[in-house]
Amino acid sequence: MAVIHNTVVKPTKLELLTSWLPSRPWYSGGPDGPELVKGGGFRLDDPEGEVGIEFMVVGDTSADQPVTYLVPLTYRGAPLDGAEHALVGTMEHGVLGPRWIYDGCHDPVLVAQLAGLVEGRVQAQHQSLSDTPDREITRSCAADGLAGTEFTAATDDHEGTELTAPQGATLRVRRVLRPVADGEPLQPADAAGHVAGAWQLPDGTRVRGLFVTLHTGSRA
Repeated sequence: MAVIHNTVVKPTKLELLTSWLPSRPWYSGGPDGPELVKGGGFRLDDPEGEVGIEFMVVGDTSADQPVTYLVPLTYRGAPLDGAEHALVGTMEHGVLGPRWIYDGCHDPVLVAQLAGLVEGRVQAQHQSLSDTPDREITRSCAADGLAGTEFTAATDDHEGTELTAPQGATLRVRRVLRPVADGEPLQPADAAGHVAGAWQLPDGTRVRGLFVTLHTGSRA
């Protein structure tokens, strides 16, 4: 289980994201940059205990209508070879020292654990408590055999990131989050699995919605 350290990091995660988010195709905040507040999230464990994995939810109040983003991040003690394009920034951790922060959709450790979460082999962990499962994160999977599947390509568009495998499976990470209304199904009809969770809007309202969907084979 990952250990959550109560310490200071410089710059903060929100400061790093404030500089990085406007470079993303799914950013829809104000032209002068986002105004971010924490909205929630969860963590996954790295089996090797080397990489920190966090799915951050942040609210952005810089535009006329607030926007909520899902930002998967990995925290590493050394640069990840070949991932310069996915570097969010670096920070100094009060306990662990220098950390390299990456867009987790381009980090194979996060992607493998996300597939395990969808399939039920990995347990979501509380964002800020050590050794504590996050029971608000739910998942389902009607497909078999994700273990060992390598989602080798990550493609961003205006709403999210698609992680694709040579066998045809796709994990769709929803970067722009939208609440699901009461009674509305969480999983779309064309999906073979999903991950969902809850977060807090900038006005304090607690909502629930879809984070990730799994699709098998080709999609129209």
